[in-house]
Amino acid sequence: MLVVHSNPVVEPGVGDAGGMTVYVRQMARSLAARGLDVDIYTRRDSAETPDVTSLFPGVVVRQIPAGAPGLSKGEIPAYLPEFTANLLHEVEALGVRYDLIHSHYWLSGRVASILSARWGIPFVHTFHTLGRVKNEGRANGEPVEPDCRLRGEARVIAEANAIVASAPDEREWLIDLYAAHPERIHVIPPGVDHSTFRPGDRKAAKVALASSGALSGGLSGKRVLLFVGRLQPLKGADTAIEALGHLIAWGRLRKEEAVLVIVGGASGVAGASEPARLQRLAEDLGLADVVRFVAAQPQNELPGYYQAADVCLVPSHAESFGLVALEAQACGTPVVAAGVGGLRSIVRHGQTGFLVQPGASAAFAERVWRILSDQPLAANMGRLAVCGSSDFSWERSADELIDLYTHSVRQLAEASEVQRGVVAGAGRNFTAREEISGHTLDAPGVG
Repeated sequence: MLVVHSNPVVEPGVGDAGGMTVYVRQMARSLAARGLDVDIYTRRDSAETPDVTSLFPGVVVRQIPAGAPGLSKGEIPAYLPEFTANLLHEVEALGVRYDLIHSHYWLSGRVASILSARWGIPFVHTFHTLGRVKNEGRANGEPVEPDCRLRGEARVIAEANAIVASAPDEREWLIDLYAAHPERIHVIPPGVDHSTFRPGDRKAAKVALASSGALSGGLSGKRVLLFVGRLQPLKGADTAIEALGHLIAWGRLRKEEAVLVIVGGASGVAGASEPARLQRLAEDLGLADVVRFVAAQPQNELPGYYQAADVCLVPSHAESFGLVALEAQACGTPVVAAGVGGLRSIVRHGQTGFLVQPGASAAFAERVWRILSDQPLAANMGRLAVCGSSDFSWERSADELIDLYTHSVRQLAEASEVQRGVVAGAGRNFTAREEISGHTLDAPGVG
């Protein structure tokens, strides 16, 4: 696997480590459990990280140097040629041969295209987010995605042997916004670890969370609203704060009986100032004492937060899938989410939660109150949420992915038989003589 910019050894929830990191880790583990040897190559982003990490049995993460460790995501494209060259040297020194490359995010796809040509093997790609979609749903304070990314995504779509979409909406985006060939897009949704994310007693979970020291002031007797995610404008944590403000201003909740817990850390250039902005917003609305910020939590700690919550808010302005909504529902927590992207395939409106227009904080507040004020409805939604989440598992996703891998390898072998000496890429033909350069990788300002 290739995941250039989001290091899989970093705990999800802060920086560039988010849903994609969860996906890569869990999918790699499930693939390895089915007998595949999985090597993950990523750009070294910290001098302290070991060169090689055994993440799970059968899963190894290898750090490849390319530029300074602390580069921002926007600076990485200029170092893709260096990353590719160093990765090739690493693989040559190891003396290994791979059957297929699965790249994640467009930066990795650009590298995978070159490696695929050099090694004569297929590459499958998963985008996780798309630049054109982010631009269309851009929140206030969120920068426009650069042309370098949009061009890079288009090239990956043209060159990948197969593209994995996480939800039907993403498939349609790829076709409508990028003219991707429908037959090369395969919808394989992510999963959820049901042994970790499962229902629990809500009252007991509130007591346990408060006694753990993670939250001061206690939660017993309070209505708990929850937001989990990286703190950046795109994720819409401000909408969650404003929704709580509406509920209190309308007199439907008293301050002493409500709390909004925000779990996550700053992410990206636009997110660097987001925690401070959100804290100021809470103060301006008179909610500083009822909005509690908690650092990003390890995956095994998150279920306690979901189980303690009466409702989970997922107000993202754009979302290819929305793992937080799935994790919350697996824990039996109703979800009020923005009706965008993959969230529309996870949250069943009126059954497991509600879907609301992104950014519409008053509408979010109305739907949250609908759940909080009707205990039978909330309980029924929780039961249906657990049931619905059972349709998603990493094991099922891995099985579907292995089928796609097998098909891609067989398809390329058949094409090679027809035209020997040429590797049949999905969008153009490669030869083994192709050079690694900034032109090939479309670094900023080139091509």
